[in-house]
Amino acid sequence: MGLKLDSNITKAQQLADKIVENIEKVMVGKSEAVQMAVIGLSSQGHILIEDTPGVGKTMLARSLAKSINCSFKRIQFTPDMLPGDITGVMVFNQKTSDFEFRTGPIMTQVLLADEINRATPKVQSALLEAMGERQITVDGVTRQMLSPFHVLATQNPIEFEGTFPLPEAQLDRFILRINIGYPSPSDEIAIVENQQYIHPIEQINHVVDAADILFIQETVKTIYVDNLVKQYIVALVDATRQHPSIFLGSSPRGSLALFRTAQARALLQGRDYVLPDDVKALAESALAHRSLLSSIGQTPGKDSQAIIAEILETVEVPGAIPDHKVG
Repeated sequence: MGLKLDSNITKAQQLADKIVENIEKVMVGKSEAVQMAVIGLSSQGHILIEDTPGVGKTMLARSLAKSINCSFKRIQFTPDMLPGDITGVMVFNQKTSDFEFRTGPIMTQVLLADEINRATPKVQSALLEAMGERQITVDGVTRQMLSPFHVLATQNPIEFEGTFPLPEAQLDRFILRINIGYPSPSDEIAIVENQQYIHPIEQINHVVDAADILFIQETVKTIYVDNLVKQYIVALVDATRQHPSIFLGSSPRGSLALFRTAQARALLQGRDYVLPDDVKALAESALAHRSLLSSIGQTPGKDSQAIIAEILETVEVPGAIPDHKVG
């Protein structure tokens, strides 16, 4: 360690840094949330942004999409939507006397699923195949998604009236769930001043393109992960299955999410290897939404994030990671 980084890793880090810096022109004082969003994109995963209304969920998604110069569409979810409103439908063309496919908004590279939990579970599930398999099937015909394909979904907490909890199978498709939180008083003053005449998102342009995103995603896969770190990841995920406050622990998809996002975090920090600290920093965002609380765990002031934090305190962290071979 301490050796010169591979040129591809250096280039990928520089590209990712450009995205982060561009988004931070819009998202004042929210560096951690921005980093998490870019980590999710770099990991070839989808992001669920959950928080109260008005804290910038949609702005984070829009500024990320605008930064990467990919085709972008937004779906505003409502209770009266139908699955075909997302995937598209077959319609009869009177001129050709035949049915033809009318593309839905999901056929894009970056999809903003705004307030996804305002739609019914049937409509939410229309995203499942696209998120998991990068394809959709309408009337028995399968169509491949564009590449890269990235879903940024926002939702308000389920205790707010007029929302539907996301099915566990769909929650599992999101590589990370991130929160934004209220700004500090000084940051909120800066937000007010920044938007006095024009919203900052109208002033940012793309800083990378689709080919750059694919390059970052492929480079992330080359980041070294020691066997001790792999064992630590699996131990954390297994602990969610054994914890008395968790009824249903994380699936192996949680291990894969922690593995890949830890690689992406290492790249963003200019390393070609993963540290246990990378895993610890991502555990709550990668595992909390994959852990269904039992009746014991459903107590006031306790949630799945708090339980993942408990697990992080109890699972032993690997010691020194041996130098890996470069070659």
